[in-house]
Amino acid sequence: MKQIAHIESPFKEKFGVPRQAGLVEYEARVVFEPEYRVPEAVRGLEEFDYVWLIWKFHLAERKEWSPTVRPPRLGGNVRMGVFATRSPFRPNPIGLSSVRLLRIEPGPVLVVAAPDLVDGTPIYDIKPYIPYADSHPEAKAGFAQEAPKPNLQVVDQEGFIEHLPDNERDALTATLRQDPRPHYQNDPERIYAMLFGHWEVRFRVDGNQLFVVGLAKKNSPS
Repeated sequence: MKQIAHIESPFKEKFGVPRQAGLVEYEARVVFEPEYRVPEAVRGLEEFDYVWLIWKFHLAERKEWSPTVRPPRLGGNVRMGVFATRSPFRPNPIGLSSVRLLRIEPGPVLVVAAPDLVDGTPIYDIKPYIPYADSHPEAKAGFAQEAPKPNLQVVDQEGFIEHLPDNERDALTATLRQDPRPHYQNDPERIYAMLFGHWEVRFRVDGNQLFVVGLAKKNSPS
């Protein structure tokens, strides 16, 4: 398989990336590799509202696969069959995301809303989303029937994030409200660090409150 593009996203590492597309509103860019940077290749795509991205879990490869995994949705302690989940730890590390197409910029570059992809994720294919074939609102969805609801109140007592640009502040706050921690961790004294754009955000969680305890400019992930 050939990589045709990559994503440019404010999420610079796995920790903090929304667990599904569409949960946090922010813009990302699908940048084509030079061989596929041909405007004719996306002719007509502007007529569609959503696209499918087929991509690689490039940070989650394993030499051996496991038939069961522990979905975060179930607290990280219950094992389910790997093919009954969207876990990144699969026999073939292939991901599939439906994302809203906001616009097509010269290049071409696809600007999309709220993908669940870490910055630099390789993209193997792009296909238009077709409602009559791809949407099944009446279908049952097992343990993931409903979208997860934001369950944390973000407390920024020192005003660390209030001076960020509106779009960055809103997207970061929405991400933190979703609780980026592993579901099996619940230590109110533990300080977590998450990269978002050019920022390292430090926080702790006590009950249903997330306290922002630091924000530092970081030019590139370590």
